[in-house]
Amino acid sequence: MNQDTKREKLPGRQERYIQPSILMGLMSKPCYGYELINTIQQYGFIEGQAPPGMIYRHLRRLEEDGLVISRWDTEEAGAAKRMYTITGEGKQVLAIWIDYMKAQAEKLERFVSMYANPEKQ
Repeated sequence: MNQDTKREKLPGRQERYIQPSILMGLMSKPCYGYELINTIQQYGFIEGQAPPGMIYRHLRRLEEDGLVISRWDTEEAGAAKRMYTITGEGKQVLAIWIDYMKAQAEKLERFVSMYANPEKQ
């Protein structure tokens, strides 16, 4: 079984860190959904292009939960676009995610260290 096949069998693997990725993507500036799709790829939780349907579904849920707000931007030529902005509550939730990720990173580092140095266990 190759690595790609193993990854496909992990349910929800790509969606696990979508919420914090979207919130992180909005930390520096408000964005359109399409901009977020391109931005969150750099965080490494999604392999390949992020599915737009999945991102917009999460954006709607984040807005329902009060973590982001949106408004229609009609200033540019062409069709109106929805602009998303992180809220204060969204920033608090992202901070909780960051604390969780730090704890997970420490556990993973400890595990890898034990593997590299089994005599120190």
